[in-house]
Amino acid sequence: MLSIAELLSQELGQKLSYVENVIGLIDEGNTIPFIARYRKEMHGAMDDTTLRNLETRLTYLRNLQDRRDEVKSAIENQGKLTQELADAINQAATLAEVEDLYRPYKQKRRTRASIAREKGLEPLAQAIFAQDGQDPAVLAKPFVDEEKGVATVEDALAGASDIIAENLSDDADIRKNLRSLMNRKALLCCKSDDPEKDSVYQLYYDFSQPVSRLLDHQILAINRGEKEGVLKVSVTLLGNEGAALVCRAALKPTANVSAFVRAAAEDAYERLIFPSVQREVRNELTERAGQGAIRNFALNLKPLLMQPPVKGFVTMGLDPGYRNGCKVAVIDPTGKVLDTAVVYPTFNDRKKQEAIHTLAGLMRKHHVRHIAIGNGTASRETESMTVELLHDFPEASYAIVNEAGASVYSASPLAAEEFPEYDVNLRSAVSIARRLQDPLAELVKIDPKAIGVGQYQHDCPQKELDTALNAVVEDCVNAVGVDVNTASQSLLQQVSGLTAATAKNIVAYREENGPFSNRTQLKKVTKLGPKAFQQCAGFLRIPESKELLDNTGVHPESYGAARELLKLLELKKGDSLTDLPKILEDYGVSKAAAHCGVGEPTLLDIAAELSKPGRDPRDELPPPILRKDVLDMKDLKPGMELTGTVRNVIDFGVFVDIGVHQDGLVHISEVCNRRLRHPSEAVKVGDIVKVVVLNVDEKRHRISLSMKQAKNK
Repeated sequence: MLSIAELLSQELGQKLSYVENVIGLIDEGNTIPFIARYRKEMHGAMDDTTLRNLETRLTYLRNLQDRRDEVKSAIENQGKLTQELADAINQAATLAEVEDLYRPYKQKRRTRASIAREKGLEPLAQAIFAQDGQDPAVLAKPFVDEEKGVATVEDALAGASDIIAENLSDDADIRKNLRSLMNRKALLCCKSDDPEKDSVYQLYYDFSQPVSRLLDHQILAINRGEKEGVLKVSVTLLGNEGAALVCRAALKPTANVSAFVRAAAEDAYERLIFPSVQREVRNELTERAGQGAIRNFALNLKPLLMQPPVKGFVTMGLDPGYRNGCKVAVIDPTGKVLDTAVVYPTFNDRKKQEAIHTLAGLMRKHHVRHIAIGNGTASRETESMTVELLHDFPEASYAIVNEAGASVYSASPLAAEEFPEYDVNLRSAVSIARRLQDPLAELVKIDPKAIGVGQYQHDCPQKELDTALNAVVEDCVNAVGVDVNTASQSLLQQVSGLTAATAKNIVAYREENGPFSNRTQLKKVTKLGPKAFQQCAGFLRIPESKELLDNTGVHPESYGAARELLKLLELKKGDSLTDLPKILEDYGVSKAAAHCGVGEPTLLDIAAELSKPGRDPRDELPPPILRKDVLDMKDLKPGMELTGTVRNVIDFGVFVDIGVHQDGLVHISEVCNRRLRHPSEAVKVGDIVKVVVLNVDEKRHRISLSMKQAKNK
């Protein structure tokens, strides 16, 4: 039997030695970002996604092995573990297969079959199932015993039939084969008791689709409709293939087929096996769809977090609203609040002009360059007012910011601690402004599920969803790096090796002792031990340090190699390092790596970091669209070509912000000219794309767009 490392090596297509190294690193307590960034020689430069998949699969396989051992032990305690059964359990590739093998030995609640066994009918069932040509009624006569509750031959035969049916139901091969058959040929069918009722589930009022062709979003929508009592759902297997499969397994291939055993097999199928496997198939579909939704959410979350920041400018955040007005916050380039206000541009024209006057005063006073507008209630009216405001500020511009989760943050204890002097609404305006300045630093304060780039996230396994999304946040934060002297506790605790407690201690240390002047100083932070320092040091930046390397992604353990590289290439302090990767390539990477005592991947990373100290990988991405004018839905006409920002990527299409209050939908068939299994193969959240308007339905607030037609123009 293959070891776990060998299985992972085969499944992931990675060298066995690399897999064994990663398993060792994980078991030593190293984080995935640290392994991905600073142990490349040990794993062949696998990326963080591959390493996460390896870690997840490792956990599953270890749990599978633990369950195998538990099951074997439980059966052995009953004195029923044979070598053949032990081998079958060891070879079971999934937890479901292990449970199928354990099923006959599992403690059951009282069933018809167990009652029959209590009456002593097990030998009769075995004799009849032997199918040696004897008449079941003759075999049953000796088992008639009124004291045991077997008053007649018919009672004895009924009990024997129940025992045979349960034995067939507990047969692991039958269940496995039926599950496979249903996954290939079964249909999932939906009906509604009230076909005339208007609901979001109308597509499924009379729906039938092969299980093998169901899409993840269909499964989750159907599950929700069933839960809400709108849909009645069933899995059906047309014809008698299912019953025939069970009969073939039960009946001996003789000329005189036992009608009694056939009837028991058909009963087993109808009463026990099919309903059970039907539930399993539904559960497998739900699990598959949930995993797909989690992957999709994680896929969307990463580019959203990695949106390029709009740095270095005073920014005004507008949190639109009707009754409570539009909340305003002005923040400086570091995110510090300079001013706040509340205006009421939606009340009437006079109030709108007053709002413009107030905002103009704030813009002049603080030299505001950018305005961030939340995309929620009253966003369109606020945007219209902003365009009018900007007529007098030609150097300024605005952007619509996705405000999903802003209200969750503003009402949280974290926001109350950060802004005790402001009410909940003004905190939202600050958050919206900061989302434009530095999306990652602001969004890490919010539960990723509240950010709104998934689909059916409330129908997914919440623990697994949290794990996947937190992993994405961790990877993004560590890919960018964190300024230890300005980062919030929320941002710091996402750094490899740091916890909420150590992040809080870092903030407390710098408040008490002033800004950190070098990375070594981190060792003085309470509870930040050698292991935590090893894991976090390379991801924390200190721009104020006299040591250039402290403001790069070079790990302190490689400082000696970095200095040796500069010495080897005869680069002195003050020389331009921009061309360092090219100089290293000309010298010879392998020769330089051998001289510096590190692996080639590490040396290449050192050169890249030294060439751009303090670099932000997000700066290499397309910047967000900053606008000066406004579009209304009624301005849109079929055939118009527009530029927009991808806001969400889901199974059936892409939602694009084109500058009107309502995002437009690009159906998967309109994304590009080739066939896609999922839109994420062609586009991701945050992408700037050109689209053509196909159709506008003002009444239903729907805009249909095409990306492929824009590309064809």
